[in-house]
Amino acid sequence: MDIKRITAFLFHLSLAVAWCFVLAWTPTAQAETYVGGQLGMTFPQALSNGEVTQEALGGLNISDQPLKNSIMLGAKFGHYFSRAKWIGVETGLSFANPHIKQGTLTFSGPGGSQTLGPFAGVYQRMIIWDVATLMVRYPKYRLQPYFGVGPALFFGKLTGPSAPPGQSATNIGLNVEGGARYYMTRRWALFGELQYHLARLSYTSNDSNPAADPFGFRATYSALTASIGVSYHF
Repeated sequence: MDIKRITAFLFHLSLAVAWCFVLAWTPTAQAETYVGGQLGMTFPQALSNGEVTQEALGGLNISDQPLKNSIMLGAKFGHYFSRAKWIGVETGLSFANPHIKQGTLTFSGPGGSQTLGPFAGVYQRMIIWDVATLMVRYPKYRLQPYFGVGPALFFGKLTGPSAPPGQSATNIGLNVEGGARYYMTRRWALFGELQYHLARLSYTSNDSNPAADPFGFRATYSALTASIGVSYHF
């Protein structure tokens, strides 16, 4: 599966669709806009399909790196259109710390493989911006199921607990979410949600800092997040 091509296609498609809806329905009245906050738990898969990108070390693969579960904090801002109340656009920002667990690393290539370690765990900070999620809901009742898909920007940073400043990554990925929102009043609602994120992260060294860890690699990051939240609608 070519993650770069898939995420690039979804990025352009969702932005084009969202812009068409904005052009078509922004001038109308009685649209619904909302802002919300959420708290949840992120359950990441191991960093997989790792490849060394460091100069003079390219061509080596890295074994999977297991990640720890993490608390997630997030915020959302969205809009549903008055002429098509079941369709909307949402943007969101979330923060989690799916740290890399302590363990060994196996490097493999044409010349064979070698296992190194054990290494201490590595702190991983993950900030994800769900740029423009196309939302679909059922708006007839107080309890409204919804589903969304769109592009996301992933901002990752690695730092060791007792190591020099580490690597960072900024990459486009995929956001898929689904849940249900219950309107307690016309303005306030509670929601529960499952969210899936996927991206091919390219960690590179912090070249501006000569003391930084120079090691660079690519790996696939994926995580399922379960959360609850509250939103205000106006």
